[in-house]
Amino acid sequence: MKIATYNVNGINARLPVLLRWLKESAPDVACLQELKAPQEKFPELAIREAGYDVIWHGQKSWNGIAILSKVGVPQEIRRTLPGDEEDVHSRYMEAAINGVLIGCLYLPNGNPAPGPKFDYKLSWFKRLTAHAQELLSQKTPVILTGDYNVMPTDLDVYKPERWVDDALFRPEVKSAFHALVAQGWTDAIRKLHPGEKIYTFWDYFRNAYERDAGLRIDHFLLSPEVDKRLVAAGVDRHVRGWEKSSDHAPVWIELKGA
Repeated sequence: MKIATYNVNGINARLPVLLRWLKESAPDVACLQELKAPQEKFPELAIREAGYDVIWHGQKSWNGIAILSKVGVPQEIRRTLPGDEEDVHSRYMEAAINGVLIGCLYLPNGNPAPGPKFDYKLSWFKRLTAHAQELLSQKTPVILTGDYNVMPTDLDVYKPERWVDDALFRPEVKSAFHALVAQGWTDAIRKLHPGEKIYTFWDYFRNAYERDAGLRIDHFLLSPEVDKRLVAAGVDRHVRGWEKSSDHAPVWIELKGA
């Protein structure tokens, strides 16, 4: 089973790119973030014509997530992250597909830091960590994937010295990510490519993609039950170079046994 995550940075604006990538890469499951579309403006027909069942949680102008599947209708478990009933941002969705529980997430950016947006990011991270611990305790196959807005180590960022005060790289955020992983999750990319420079995001400015001045902020965290099935992981880097593409590239894993 091939599972992918892709921050599309506006699904309607990037729909031709998304459909081209779905046809080329043919993931069995695709988790999308940053739809930037209200619920009723999601291009459901185009996605279904591409061969995918889909569930989504839109939000006007910002955020928004979706889970696409061609290996069974996604069975929605939840569409909010537990812990704050007043948080109405469309940032988390969870579904069961083909025996695997998949959480699609779009963690807050947090800039400027310090400030209210950074506090919200840390609070959201705390809620995610608590929920992740609960999921692990069930001892079933679980994947938490999406745009985490975190570069965990210096290897994950071009010129790390330039990012020390950014909300994606501050010590509090890196510590939160490492604490989450330490619960028993596996960072799929780093397991299979431990010392390799791999990025998933390149800014639109200053020719970042052409200079390979990137960041690794889109991650797959796997429960032990999924980790043992992991056979491949990578980034479709070339998609970032397509015309009118997102500033993110799709990230994917392959699992044996399904």
